[in-house]
Parts: sequence; structure tokens; C-alpha cells
Amino acid sequence: MQTRVARLHAQRDLRVETLISPDPGPGEVLLRMAAGGICGSDLHYYQDGGFGPVRVREPIIAGHEASGFVEALGAGVSGLELGQLVAVNPSQPCGNCQYCRIDQPIHCLDMHFMGSAMRLPHENGMFRDRLVVPAIRCHPVGNGVSPGEAACAEPLAVCLHAVAQAGDLSGRKVLVTGAGPIGLLTVAAARHAGAATIVVTDLADAALSRAPSMGATETINVASNPDGLLPFQENKGSFDAVFECSASGPALRSAFAAIKPRGTLVQVGVTGDMTIPLNALVGKEIVWRGSQRFHAEFAKSVDLIARRRIDVRPIISHSFPLDAVTDAFEQAGDRSRACKVQITFEQTEEA
Repeated sequence: MQTRVARLHAQRDLRVETLISPDPGPGEVLLRMAAGGICGSDLHYYQDGGFGPVRVREPIIAGHEASGFVEALGAGVSGLELGQLVAVNPSQPCGNCQYCRIDQPIHCLDMHFMGSAMRLPHENGMFRDRLVVPAIRCHPVGNGVSPGEAACAEPLAVCLHAVAQAGDLSGRKVLVTGAGPIGLLTVAAARHAGAATIVVTDLADAALSRAPSMGATETINVASNPDGLLPFQENKGSFDAVFECSASGPALRSAFAAIKPRGTLVQVGVTGDMTIPLNALVGKEIVWRGSQRFHAEFAKSVDLIARRRIDVRPIISHSFPLDAVTDAFEQAGDRSRACKVQITFEQTEEA
């Protein structure tokens, strides 16, 4: 059976090609893909040929945020039904390395992550009409949500993991720097975790306009209002927790200034090397934690989306068919208009 795929050959060289899709083997599932979201890493691959030390060194099928409908089941698969909408977990730790054995699968030494150029050969992703995948990666979503919502399970899982790094947020005051898809989903995750006040900063009004619907109590455009955070810096800071989602030097410095002594700053956004306000880190005894990916949070994310305990619809700004995948990536690069841009695949019948 043939399937179309979106394969990146080099910087800004994204082609729709046709490949042969295999039949599912034992323990596998054949999916008719429904929707896939363009992530920041996908965009870096397309615009820059990679990010940091991770470079596209051979053609790669993009996409690691996706949903699809079950079309066929391999031998021994149970718990899934034909026609069922599922969110696909792109992450598969080995289960055997030293980190998997101590229940830290996020740091697996032999991690397989779909749509990633970290390994060579690269791990192909999910921007395709049909996909054969281990059944264990498929999480049923139910009939109450759209494929586009289901495709947001992966980025929401990232944000649920990030929010968990800050400890108990019940009644707490939170700052989120950066109102892209990850920042906005972090807002939703923090609200779900009980945060009482959530202030969001960004440089673009379009991005900030979506924040209230995700749970923000206040937004500040730090381009047009560069002093907007100054009141929060009084008396050594106001925020119990900060989620830095922009990977911007000025945003990081403002976060250190606005966080309370002994507050927790969770670094979600990534970039290259940058200077840090070391005196503030030490003098305020700030806990600065990194956060990457997810594990158990993927299943939790699917459940929250399926029950609309977290409504991801406000972040979905654009949808393009697979044949217009280059247009989709170009749109995703325009932050003045786009938030979460998704690809749709061949027409399918929902269960």
C-alpha cells in the first residue's frame, strides 16, 4: 500500500513523496493518520537545518505530534478497535539501560523518538497518510474530541512534565515567559495544577491574545511595555514559580528578577549558550531546574484532552493539507499570526 510522506531533504527543502507502507506485524497497528502538529524543533529543522548540535544529515520524515485512526491490527494486539482515534506517543525508551532501570526513562541512553535527527540513521516521523507503529504507543482518545485536539497530546505532555518540576502550585503565583504553543499549554497545565495567578509575557500581541483562554490572569507585552514586570520585582520578587518557555536572554534575566527568594524557575525553552544572572541565582537561593520531554505524562495528557479538563483548541490556529506542507511550515514561522499549525492527512471516517 502506498502512502504520501513529508520528507525534509535539507534546509527549506521539504518534499511530499510516495513510499510503500508495510503491513502491521505482531504487536503493531496500522494507522490512517488524521492530524499532525508542527513543533518548534520541526520548524528549526526546516528553517535552519537543525538546532544547536542536532543537524539534519540525511532526509527525514518530519513530525512527532500526531493522531490517527486504527485501520488494521497486527497479531496479538488487544485493547484497540478498528476506526478508533488514537494519539501516538513518539517516545520509546529502551527499558534496559541504567536510567530506565532507575525509573528515569526520559534520560534513556537508547531513546527512540519519532521525527528526530538526534540519531543516525534519523528516526522518521509521522507526517504521512499511513503509519505502522507499536500498539503500545497508541492511546485511545474517544469520540468527544477532534483529531487536531488529540494531536496536541505530545506538547501538552511536555508541559505537564514541566509543571510537575515546580512542586505544588496550589494557590501559587506563577510567571510564564513566552506565549508560543508550549508557553500557552504550560499556562493551562499550571492552571490545572491549581495556580491562583498566572502572568504571561511575550513580544507579540497575537500570541498573548490566546493566553486568557488558556488560564492566564494577566498578560504583558514586554516589547510595547518593557517596564511591565517592574512591579513584580519589588521586595525581591513576587512569583513562587517561573516557567521560562522563550529561551530568551532578556526573558531569563527578568525571570530571575521577578521570582521570590527560594522560588523555582523551570527552564523549558532551549537555545545555545547564554549569560545568566549568577548573582541573583545565588543571592536569592533560586532553584533552577531543567525540564525535557515526558513519560507517564503522555497518558495523563490524553486523558485530560479527552475529558476536556484542558481545552487545547485555542492554540490551534491553522490547518493545511499534506500537499501544502511547505505552506504550513512557512505559516508556522510567522508568529504574528500563527500558534499551533497542523497538517491534515487523507480523509478518514471517524468512529
